[in-house]
Formats: sequence, structure tokens, C-alpha cells
Amino acid sequence: MPNSALLADLYQLTMLQGYYEQNMEELAVFEFFVRKLPENRGYLVAAGLAQVLTYLEQLQFSADEIEWLASTGRFKPAMLDRLEILKFTGDVHAMPEGTVFFQNEPLLRITAPLPEAQVIESRIINLLHFQTLIASKAARSVLIAPDKLLVDFGMRRAHGSEAALLAARASYLVGFAGSATVAAGMYFGIPLFGTMAHSFIQAHSSESEAFVHFAEANPDHIVFLIDTYDTEAGAQKVVDLAAALHAQGIKIKGVRLDSGDLADHARKVRNILDRGGLNYATIFASGNIDEYKLEELMAEQVPIDGFGIGTHMDTSADAPYLDCAYKLQEYAGIARRKRSEGKATWPGRKQVYRNYDDNGVMSGDTVTVDNSPCAGQPLLHLVMRGGKTVARQPTLIEAGEHARRQLNGLPASLRQLSNTPEYPVIISAELQALAKIVDEQWAFQV
Repeated sequence: MPNSALLADLYQLTMLQGYYEQNMEELAVFEFFVRKLPENRGYLVAAGLAQVLTYLEQLQFSADEIEWLASTGRFKPAMLDRLEILKFTGDVHAMPEGTVFFQNEPLLRITAPLPEAQVIESRIINLLHFQTLIASKAARSVLIAPDKLLVDFGMRRAHGSEAALLAARASYLVGFAGSATVAAGMYFGIPLFGTMAHSFIQAHSSESEAFVHFAEANPDHIVFLIDTYDTEAGAQKVVDLAAALHAQGIKIKGVRLDSGDLADHARKVRNILDRGGLNYATIFASGNIDEYKLEELMAEQVPIDGFGIGTHMDTSADAPYLDCAYKLQEYAGIARRKRSEGKATWPGRKQVYRNYDDNGVMSGDTVTVDNSPCAGQPLLHLVMRGGKTVARQPTLIEAGEHARRQLNGLPASLRQLSNTPEYPVIISAELQALAKIVDEQWAFQV
């Protein structure tokens, strides 16, 4: 995946030119947070930290990039000289991937010389926003159907190749069993799942012939797509072929439904398979499925064993973006605060503390200044120092285990797909006092 230093907005570079000319290179603190949760979202799940750390460790302008920037005529030679040697040398504090978080809680804090902390803004937002968005969407399906096989089917309608890969990763992080995207297996070690397309059936002279040819070509991974022509007739053909295939040492694993009334088809297909002695064969369904459709099917106790979830998840169709920001909170040892209408920030370096009830269920968070500990479990941890990751970072599987524990700790009311209450996030008295001091100092200066 690309990690070019040019993955930035132009204003990051124009600001750098100003910073360098004025020798503004003291330590700055930026934080990434979500101002407000999307409608019908009771929580979010942090994801994308691994890609952020890789990006920061590799940050460097190539000779070709410097040459191209020079050709634009926008940047002075002194600026280009600085970009040639620019690397990230700062510290990163972050919530571990898979951590549940809420509004106004920083899930990442960057502490670095101002030019370094500024130039990474857009790529940091880009990486954290997308995976957090998809992980949060996917987690809703995991909580609705915890005992079902869930597979990412969304590559073909994802917004580009990087989005497809990162969506596979984000959904696996929160509990999906795997993905149909082959590259996700190579890059992230994610288990792969797949069946067949209608075109394979259509290319043959008969549905039965297509089933036989597919089984002989893939004897260990047979899931037949049975709704190309007539779903129930397709199921009966699978039953009729089972004995002959079994004689060749080939066992049918299951069938897939991709259209029509899934509940009605699944019940009829289950009866056909069971009557034909294929009670072990699973039913897998796909086709415009999301957590809302899952909720309906689960409520009706439809006999479907697994689901391929694609377009709606990989685009987070009902909530396609987060109101997130990466903002300066301190510079040169002085707390800073944005006071724009509707976009005001809380100043200074912050920490988030979480409390649980006696049953291990999240009961409330407190956002406070970093040097003012309070009751609860701190959520932000040092993950990079001096531009290098600290010790060993969790594997994707370990991050997934953390995500599972986090989701298990959600209050029941936040698991709902709609009408979710607002989780209590307290802004500490110390943080409010700091904001007042910053406001008073600013009012005096102007």
C-alpha cells in the first residue's frame, strides 16, 4: 500500500514553509478524536493504528518527490532542503486497536516538532478514519449474529484497492471470520472464503454439469451457488449429485443463496438438503446484507449458517463518514484551544479513563489532562518513542482478542442498532479549568 509523503493536503506543505522560515520547530501536541458519533451509533471501535505506525516510521520524501515539488514553483530551495531530510522523530500515544471509544475522546496523540506533527495530518486522519469507520460498522453485525460465520464480501464495491484491503482487515479485527479478498490473505494473514459466481453456471450447458466441474476442480472447498435459475431446483440438483461426488471422495460443504426472499428460500433449501441426507451441508447467504437485515433474519430464526457482507459494510453505507479531527492541543509547552463555533476543542494533552461496573460492563469515561490521574483504566498508551515503535506491537489476532473483550463489555443499550442512548463521557474539572485559563489568556492577548 502506498505511503508516499505526498499523501498530504497542500496546506500542510505551505504551512511547513512558514514554520521553517520562522524557526517554529518546538514540540507540538496534536490529538485525533471524533466530535460526535453518527446517528444510530452508540460506540466506535478504534482501528488503523498499525498502518499509522508503519507510515510514521517510513515517512520520507523521495528524490523524485522533491524534484516534482521543485517543479511546481511553490516552494523555496531552503524548504526543499528541509524536506529532503525530514523524518518523524516524535512520540505517539494511542488506544490499542480494537478499543471501544466515544465522542470527544482522543484515540491518538502525536508529540513531535511542529513541522513533523503538521505534515502527517491528512494521512493520519485518512488511515484512522477509514478503518475505524469500517470496524465500527462491522462490529454491529458481529454483535447481532455472534454465532454466525461472517465474511467480508465487499472488495468489488470498495472505494479503491487500499480501501478493500483495509476493510477486510478492519472487519476481521472486530470478529469477522475472514474475507473473499485474496490479497488480504497475503498481506494480513486473514482467512479466505469464497464460492462461485453465476457466470460459472451460465458458462455451462447445464447447472448440474457446472456443479460437477466445480467440485472436481475444487474438491476440498465446495459451496455451490444455487440461485442462478431456480433456487429450490438448484438445491435438489445438489442432493441428486451428492452420492456420485461422494463416491469420488468429494464431500459437499454447503450451498449459497444470493437473491430473493432469503428467509423463505433458506427454509425450503434446508428441508431439501435434510431430506436428501445433506443435513451437514451449510447454507451461506449474500446479497445486500447488512446488520439491519441480519437482525431481521436472526429474529426469525432463519436456518442460515453464514453471511457474506459486502457493499453496505465496506462503504459504511448508512454512516459513510465520521466527524473526526486532528487538532493542535499544545505548542511550545503552552496549551492551545480552537474556539470556532461548533468546533471548539478541549486544550492540552489528555488521557481517557474508563470505569466498569461489578459485572465488567462499561459504566462511564472521564477525559482529563494527562498529568491528572483519576479513577478508572487509562486508555491511551505509549506506542512510539523518538519515531520508533515501542517493543512489540500486538498482532492482528491479538488486537482482535482485545476487540472481542471490549465489545463484550458494552452495555446492552449500546448494542442496539437504533435509538441508542449517549454513553456518559465526563470532561473533568481539571480540563474545564485549563480551558478557562486558555480562554482568559487568549482574550488578554487579543
